[in-house]
Amino acid sequence: MARIVHGIEGLIPHQEISMATARAVASDETAEAADIVERFLVASMVPDPQTAARYISDDLKITFTGGRKYNHPRETAAFNGKRYKWVKKKMERTDVVAGFGETIVYNLGTLYGEWPDGTPFEGNRYVDRFVVRGGKIVQMDVWNDSAERLLIMRGIEA
Repeated sequence: MARIVHGIEGLIPHQEISMATARAVASDETAEAADIVERFLVASMVPDPQTAARYISDDLKITFTGGRKYNHPRETAAFNGKRYKWVKKKMERTDVVAGFGETIVYNLGTLYGEWPDGTPFEGNRYVDRFVVRGGKIVQMDVWNDSAERLLIMRGIEA
């Protein structure tokens, strides 16, 4: 009996997937997933949640710093509107991991902007992890140093 592998086109007998085909599919998929994530992030930085929503699935799950849960870019824009006067990302690198039926995209860099009181900041590290499936972002996990920086601004060395 042939082993079945879940692939891009559904269930494919394992023998029919050559390494060259797998690399070609992974390369096309990973490039597309990285592009989707970058377009999403650019729209999110405007902020333009309506444009960002073009790149998400209907059942998007977002986990923001501190374990905050959201389902739409307008919710994360509202959160950022409270935490920052304004914030942008300096995207430094994107790492992509191909999988069968989904692609994991990591976007790393630093945040810069102003705190609500107008104090400027830069060099605030972030890592965003995305799961892209069927050309849409289905999951986003966000980590950054903002909470650490806020503690230090208040004289708390944690």
